[in-house]
Amino acid sequence: MKKRGEKIKAGGLEGATTQPGKSGRGRKPANASVKSPAKSSAKSSAKSPAKARSASQAVLAASKSARDKGTIRQLRSALSRALKLIQQLQASAETDFLLGILNRRGFERELTRAIAYIQRYHTTAALIVLDVDRLKPINDAFGHGAGDAVLRAIVNVLNAQVRASDVVGRLGGDEFALLLWNLNETEARAKAAALEQAIDRLAFLFGHSTVMAGASTGVAMLGTQAETARSLEAADSAMYVRKAQRRHEANGAS
Repeated sequence: MKKRGEKIKAGGLEGATTQPGKSGRGRKPANASVKSPAKSSAKSSAKSPAKARSASQAVLAASKSARDKGTIRQLRSALSRALKLIQQLQASAETDFLLGILNRRGFERELTRAIAYIQRYHTTAALIVLDVDRLKPINDAFGHGAGDAVLRAIVNVLNAQVRASDVVGRLGGDEFALLLWNLNETEARAKAAALEQAIDRLAFLFGHSTVMAGASTGVAMLGTQAETARSLEAADSAMYVRKAQRRHEANGAS
């Protein structure tokens, strides 16, 4: 029998000591790895510059994107202003500054467009060229201000005699042109005669003198074979024939 207090010698337990009241479960094995605070701090500091660079790049990219958007808005605004200015300059270049209607350049542009439309859709239109009678004697006797007043009054008559779709222009000096849509030749000649009569009825008081002006017209029909220059020449030639006829009638009446 073993006596109490006798040391127990068995296998590898000799020399092993245990502390009373403590269990071995809570102890970590001697070979367990423990993370060093220094190493963890080193890894964290190694990642921080990369994150900072990434954040910095993101800020720079956002800033560049904002600048690009601002630049695009500025360019669009500048382009819009430039286009408006171009339109204003074009309108100014094609408008008679005295009378507020198309000048020769503007009217020829509209006539060319009209002929292209007629050729495509086989519609009809008429071109009337109108020349003011006795404008030079009015300018000579009463000054160019009087002549300008006559021209303005004539433009008012022309605008009152045409539709919104028709076009009125000043070819130069005392010569005007009208583009009238959807008229046959009989209707166009009747319109030309009505314009002459309306202008013949105009009376102008300059000083103590009452002055009459008058106008002569020529008609050219616009068809699928029409050309801008030839149509204007045809209407202009017809106008001079009419002017000679009116002069002959006036001399015969006197």
